[in-house]
Amino acid sequence: MLSVADIQDILEKNYQHATSEFKRLFHGRGGLYEGYKHLTVDHINPEILNIALYFQEKNEDELLAMLSHFATTQGYATLIVQRRYQKGTPSEVLFGEIPEDLYILENGMKLKLNLLSNQNTYYFPDMKNGRTFVREMAKEKHVLNLFSYTCAFSVAAKFGGASSVVNIDMSKGALKIGMANHSLNKLEPKGVSFLPYNILKSFSNIKRKGPYDLIIIDPPSFQRGSFEATKDYEKIIKKLPQIASQNCILLACLNSPDLESFFLIEMIEKWAPSFVYEKRLENLPEFASENEEKSLKNLVFKRVLD
Repeated sequence: MLSVADIQDILEKNYQHATSEFKRLFHGRGGLYEGYKHLTVDHINPEILNIALYFQEKNEDELLAMLSHFATTQGYATLIVQRRYQKGTPSEVLFGEIPEDLYILENGMKLKLNLLSNQNTYYFPDMKNGRTFVREMAKEKHVLNLFSYTCAFSVAAKFGGASSVVNIDMSKGALKIGMANHSLNKLEPKGVSFLPYNILKSFSNIKRKGPYDLIIIDPPSFQRGSFEATKDYEKIIKKLPQIASQNCILLACLNSPDLESFFLIEMIEKWAPSFVYEKRLENLPEFASENEEKSLKNLVFKRVLD
């Protein structure tokens, strides 16, 4: 089992590569650090360090004392801890303050961040390589962003030169943040839609705005009353041939530890066979897992018509 001193050594090593952009310094949730599976430490920027505790650690006081010392030594002005094991997952500012309009940097993009939210911060850092892929593929494409949340994929697509993007999410609040993300990056609003649809019940509206050259499906693994991957992903896959352009690229995402890559690959082979599996995007090294099939899966398919 790691000691608190071991964790400090890991933080100091990873901090050497920190820049003005977001970086995870300690990823216990990958299962690689015995005894600290429930700890993450994030370099938000050179001013802010953020800690998340998913279960109460026996040596929490010692751990937080070390992290406070580390933060002070490295020149962070603000240290935050979020105790996700407590009801409401409260955040506590141990020292410093959080800017009112906080955002992170990712490959030059600005994305809003809420470190005092009860759970979701508006930003999923492990999806960085997925956004990079979209940015590389998006030039002059008509993009469909399903389960868009705060529309980070849309920002990436516009940075990559997408001609248009259709963002769809049930949450009007998330889409409002998505609009703010586009405004924050001074992106031209023309050609970008933010539609508060229930995806499983609004196919005719989605189809009307197609066909799409690049489709992103990034659903929650399970969201009560909204989406359950094991039974609902199939419903979307079946519709793909009706909304995709002839050479459409598909990025299908899955972040369930209980479902492996073949779950999606086999489903697409069965229900959308014109989409051919090309590759799985690598995950960021700082999000390494003891079992990669339990971690984030970003699968790329390309439509090939005879």
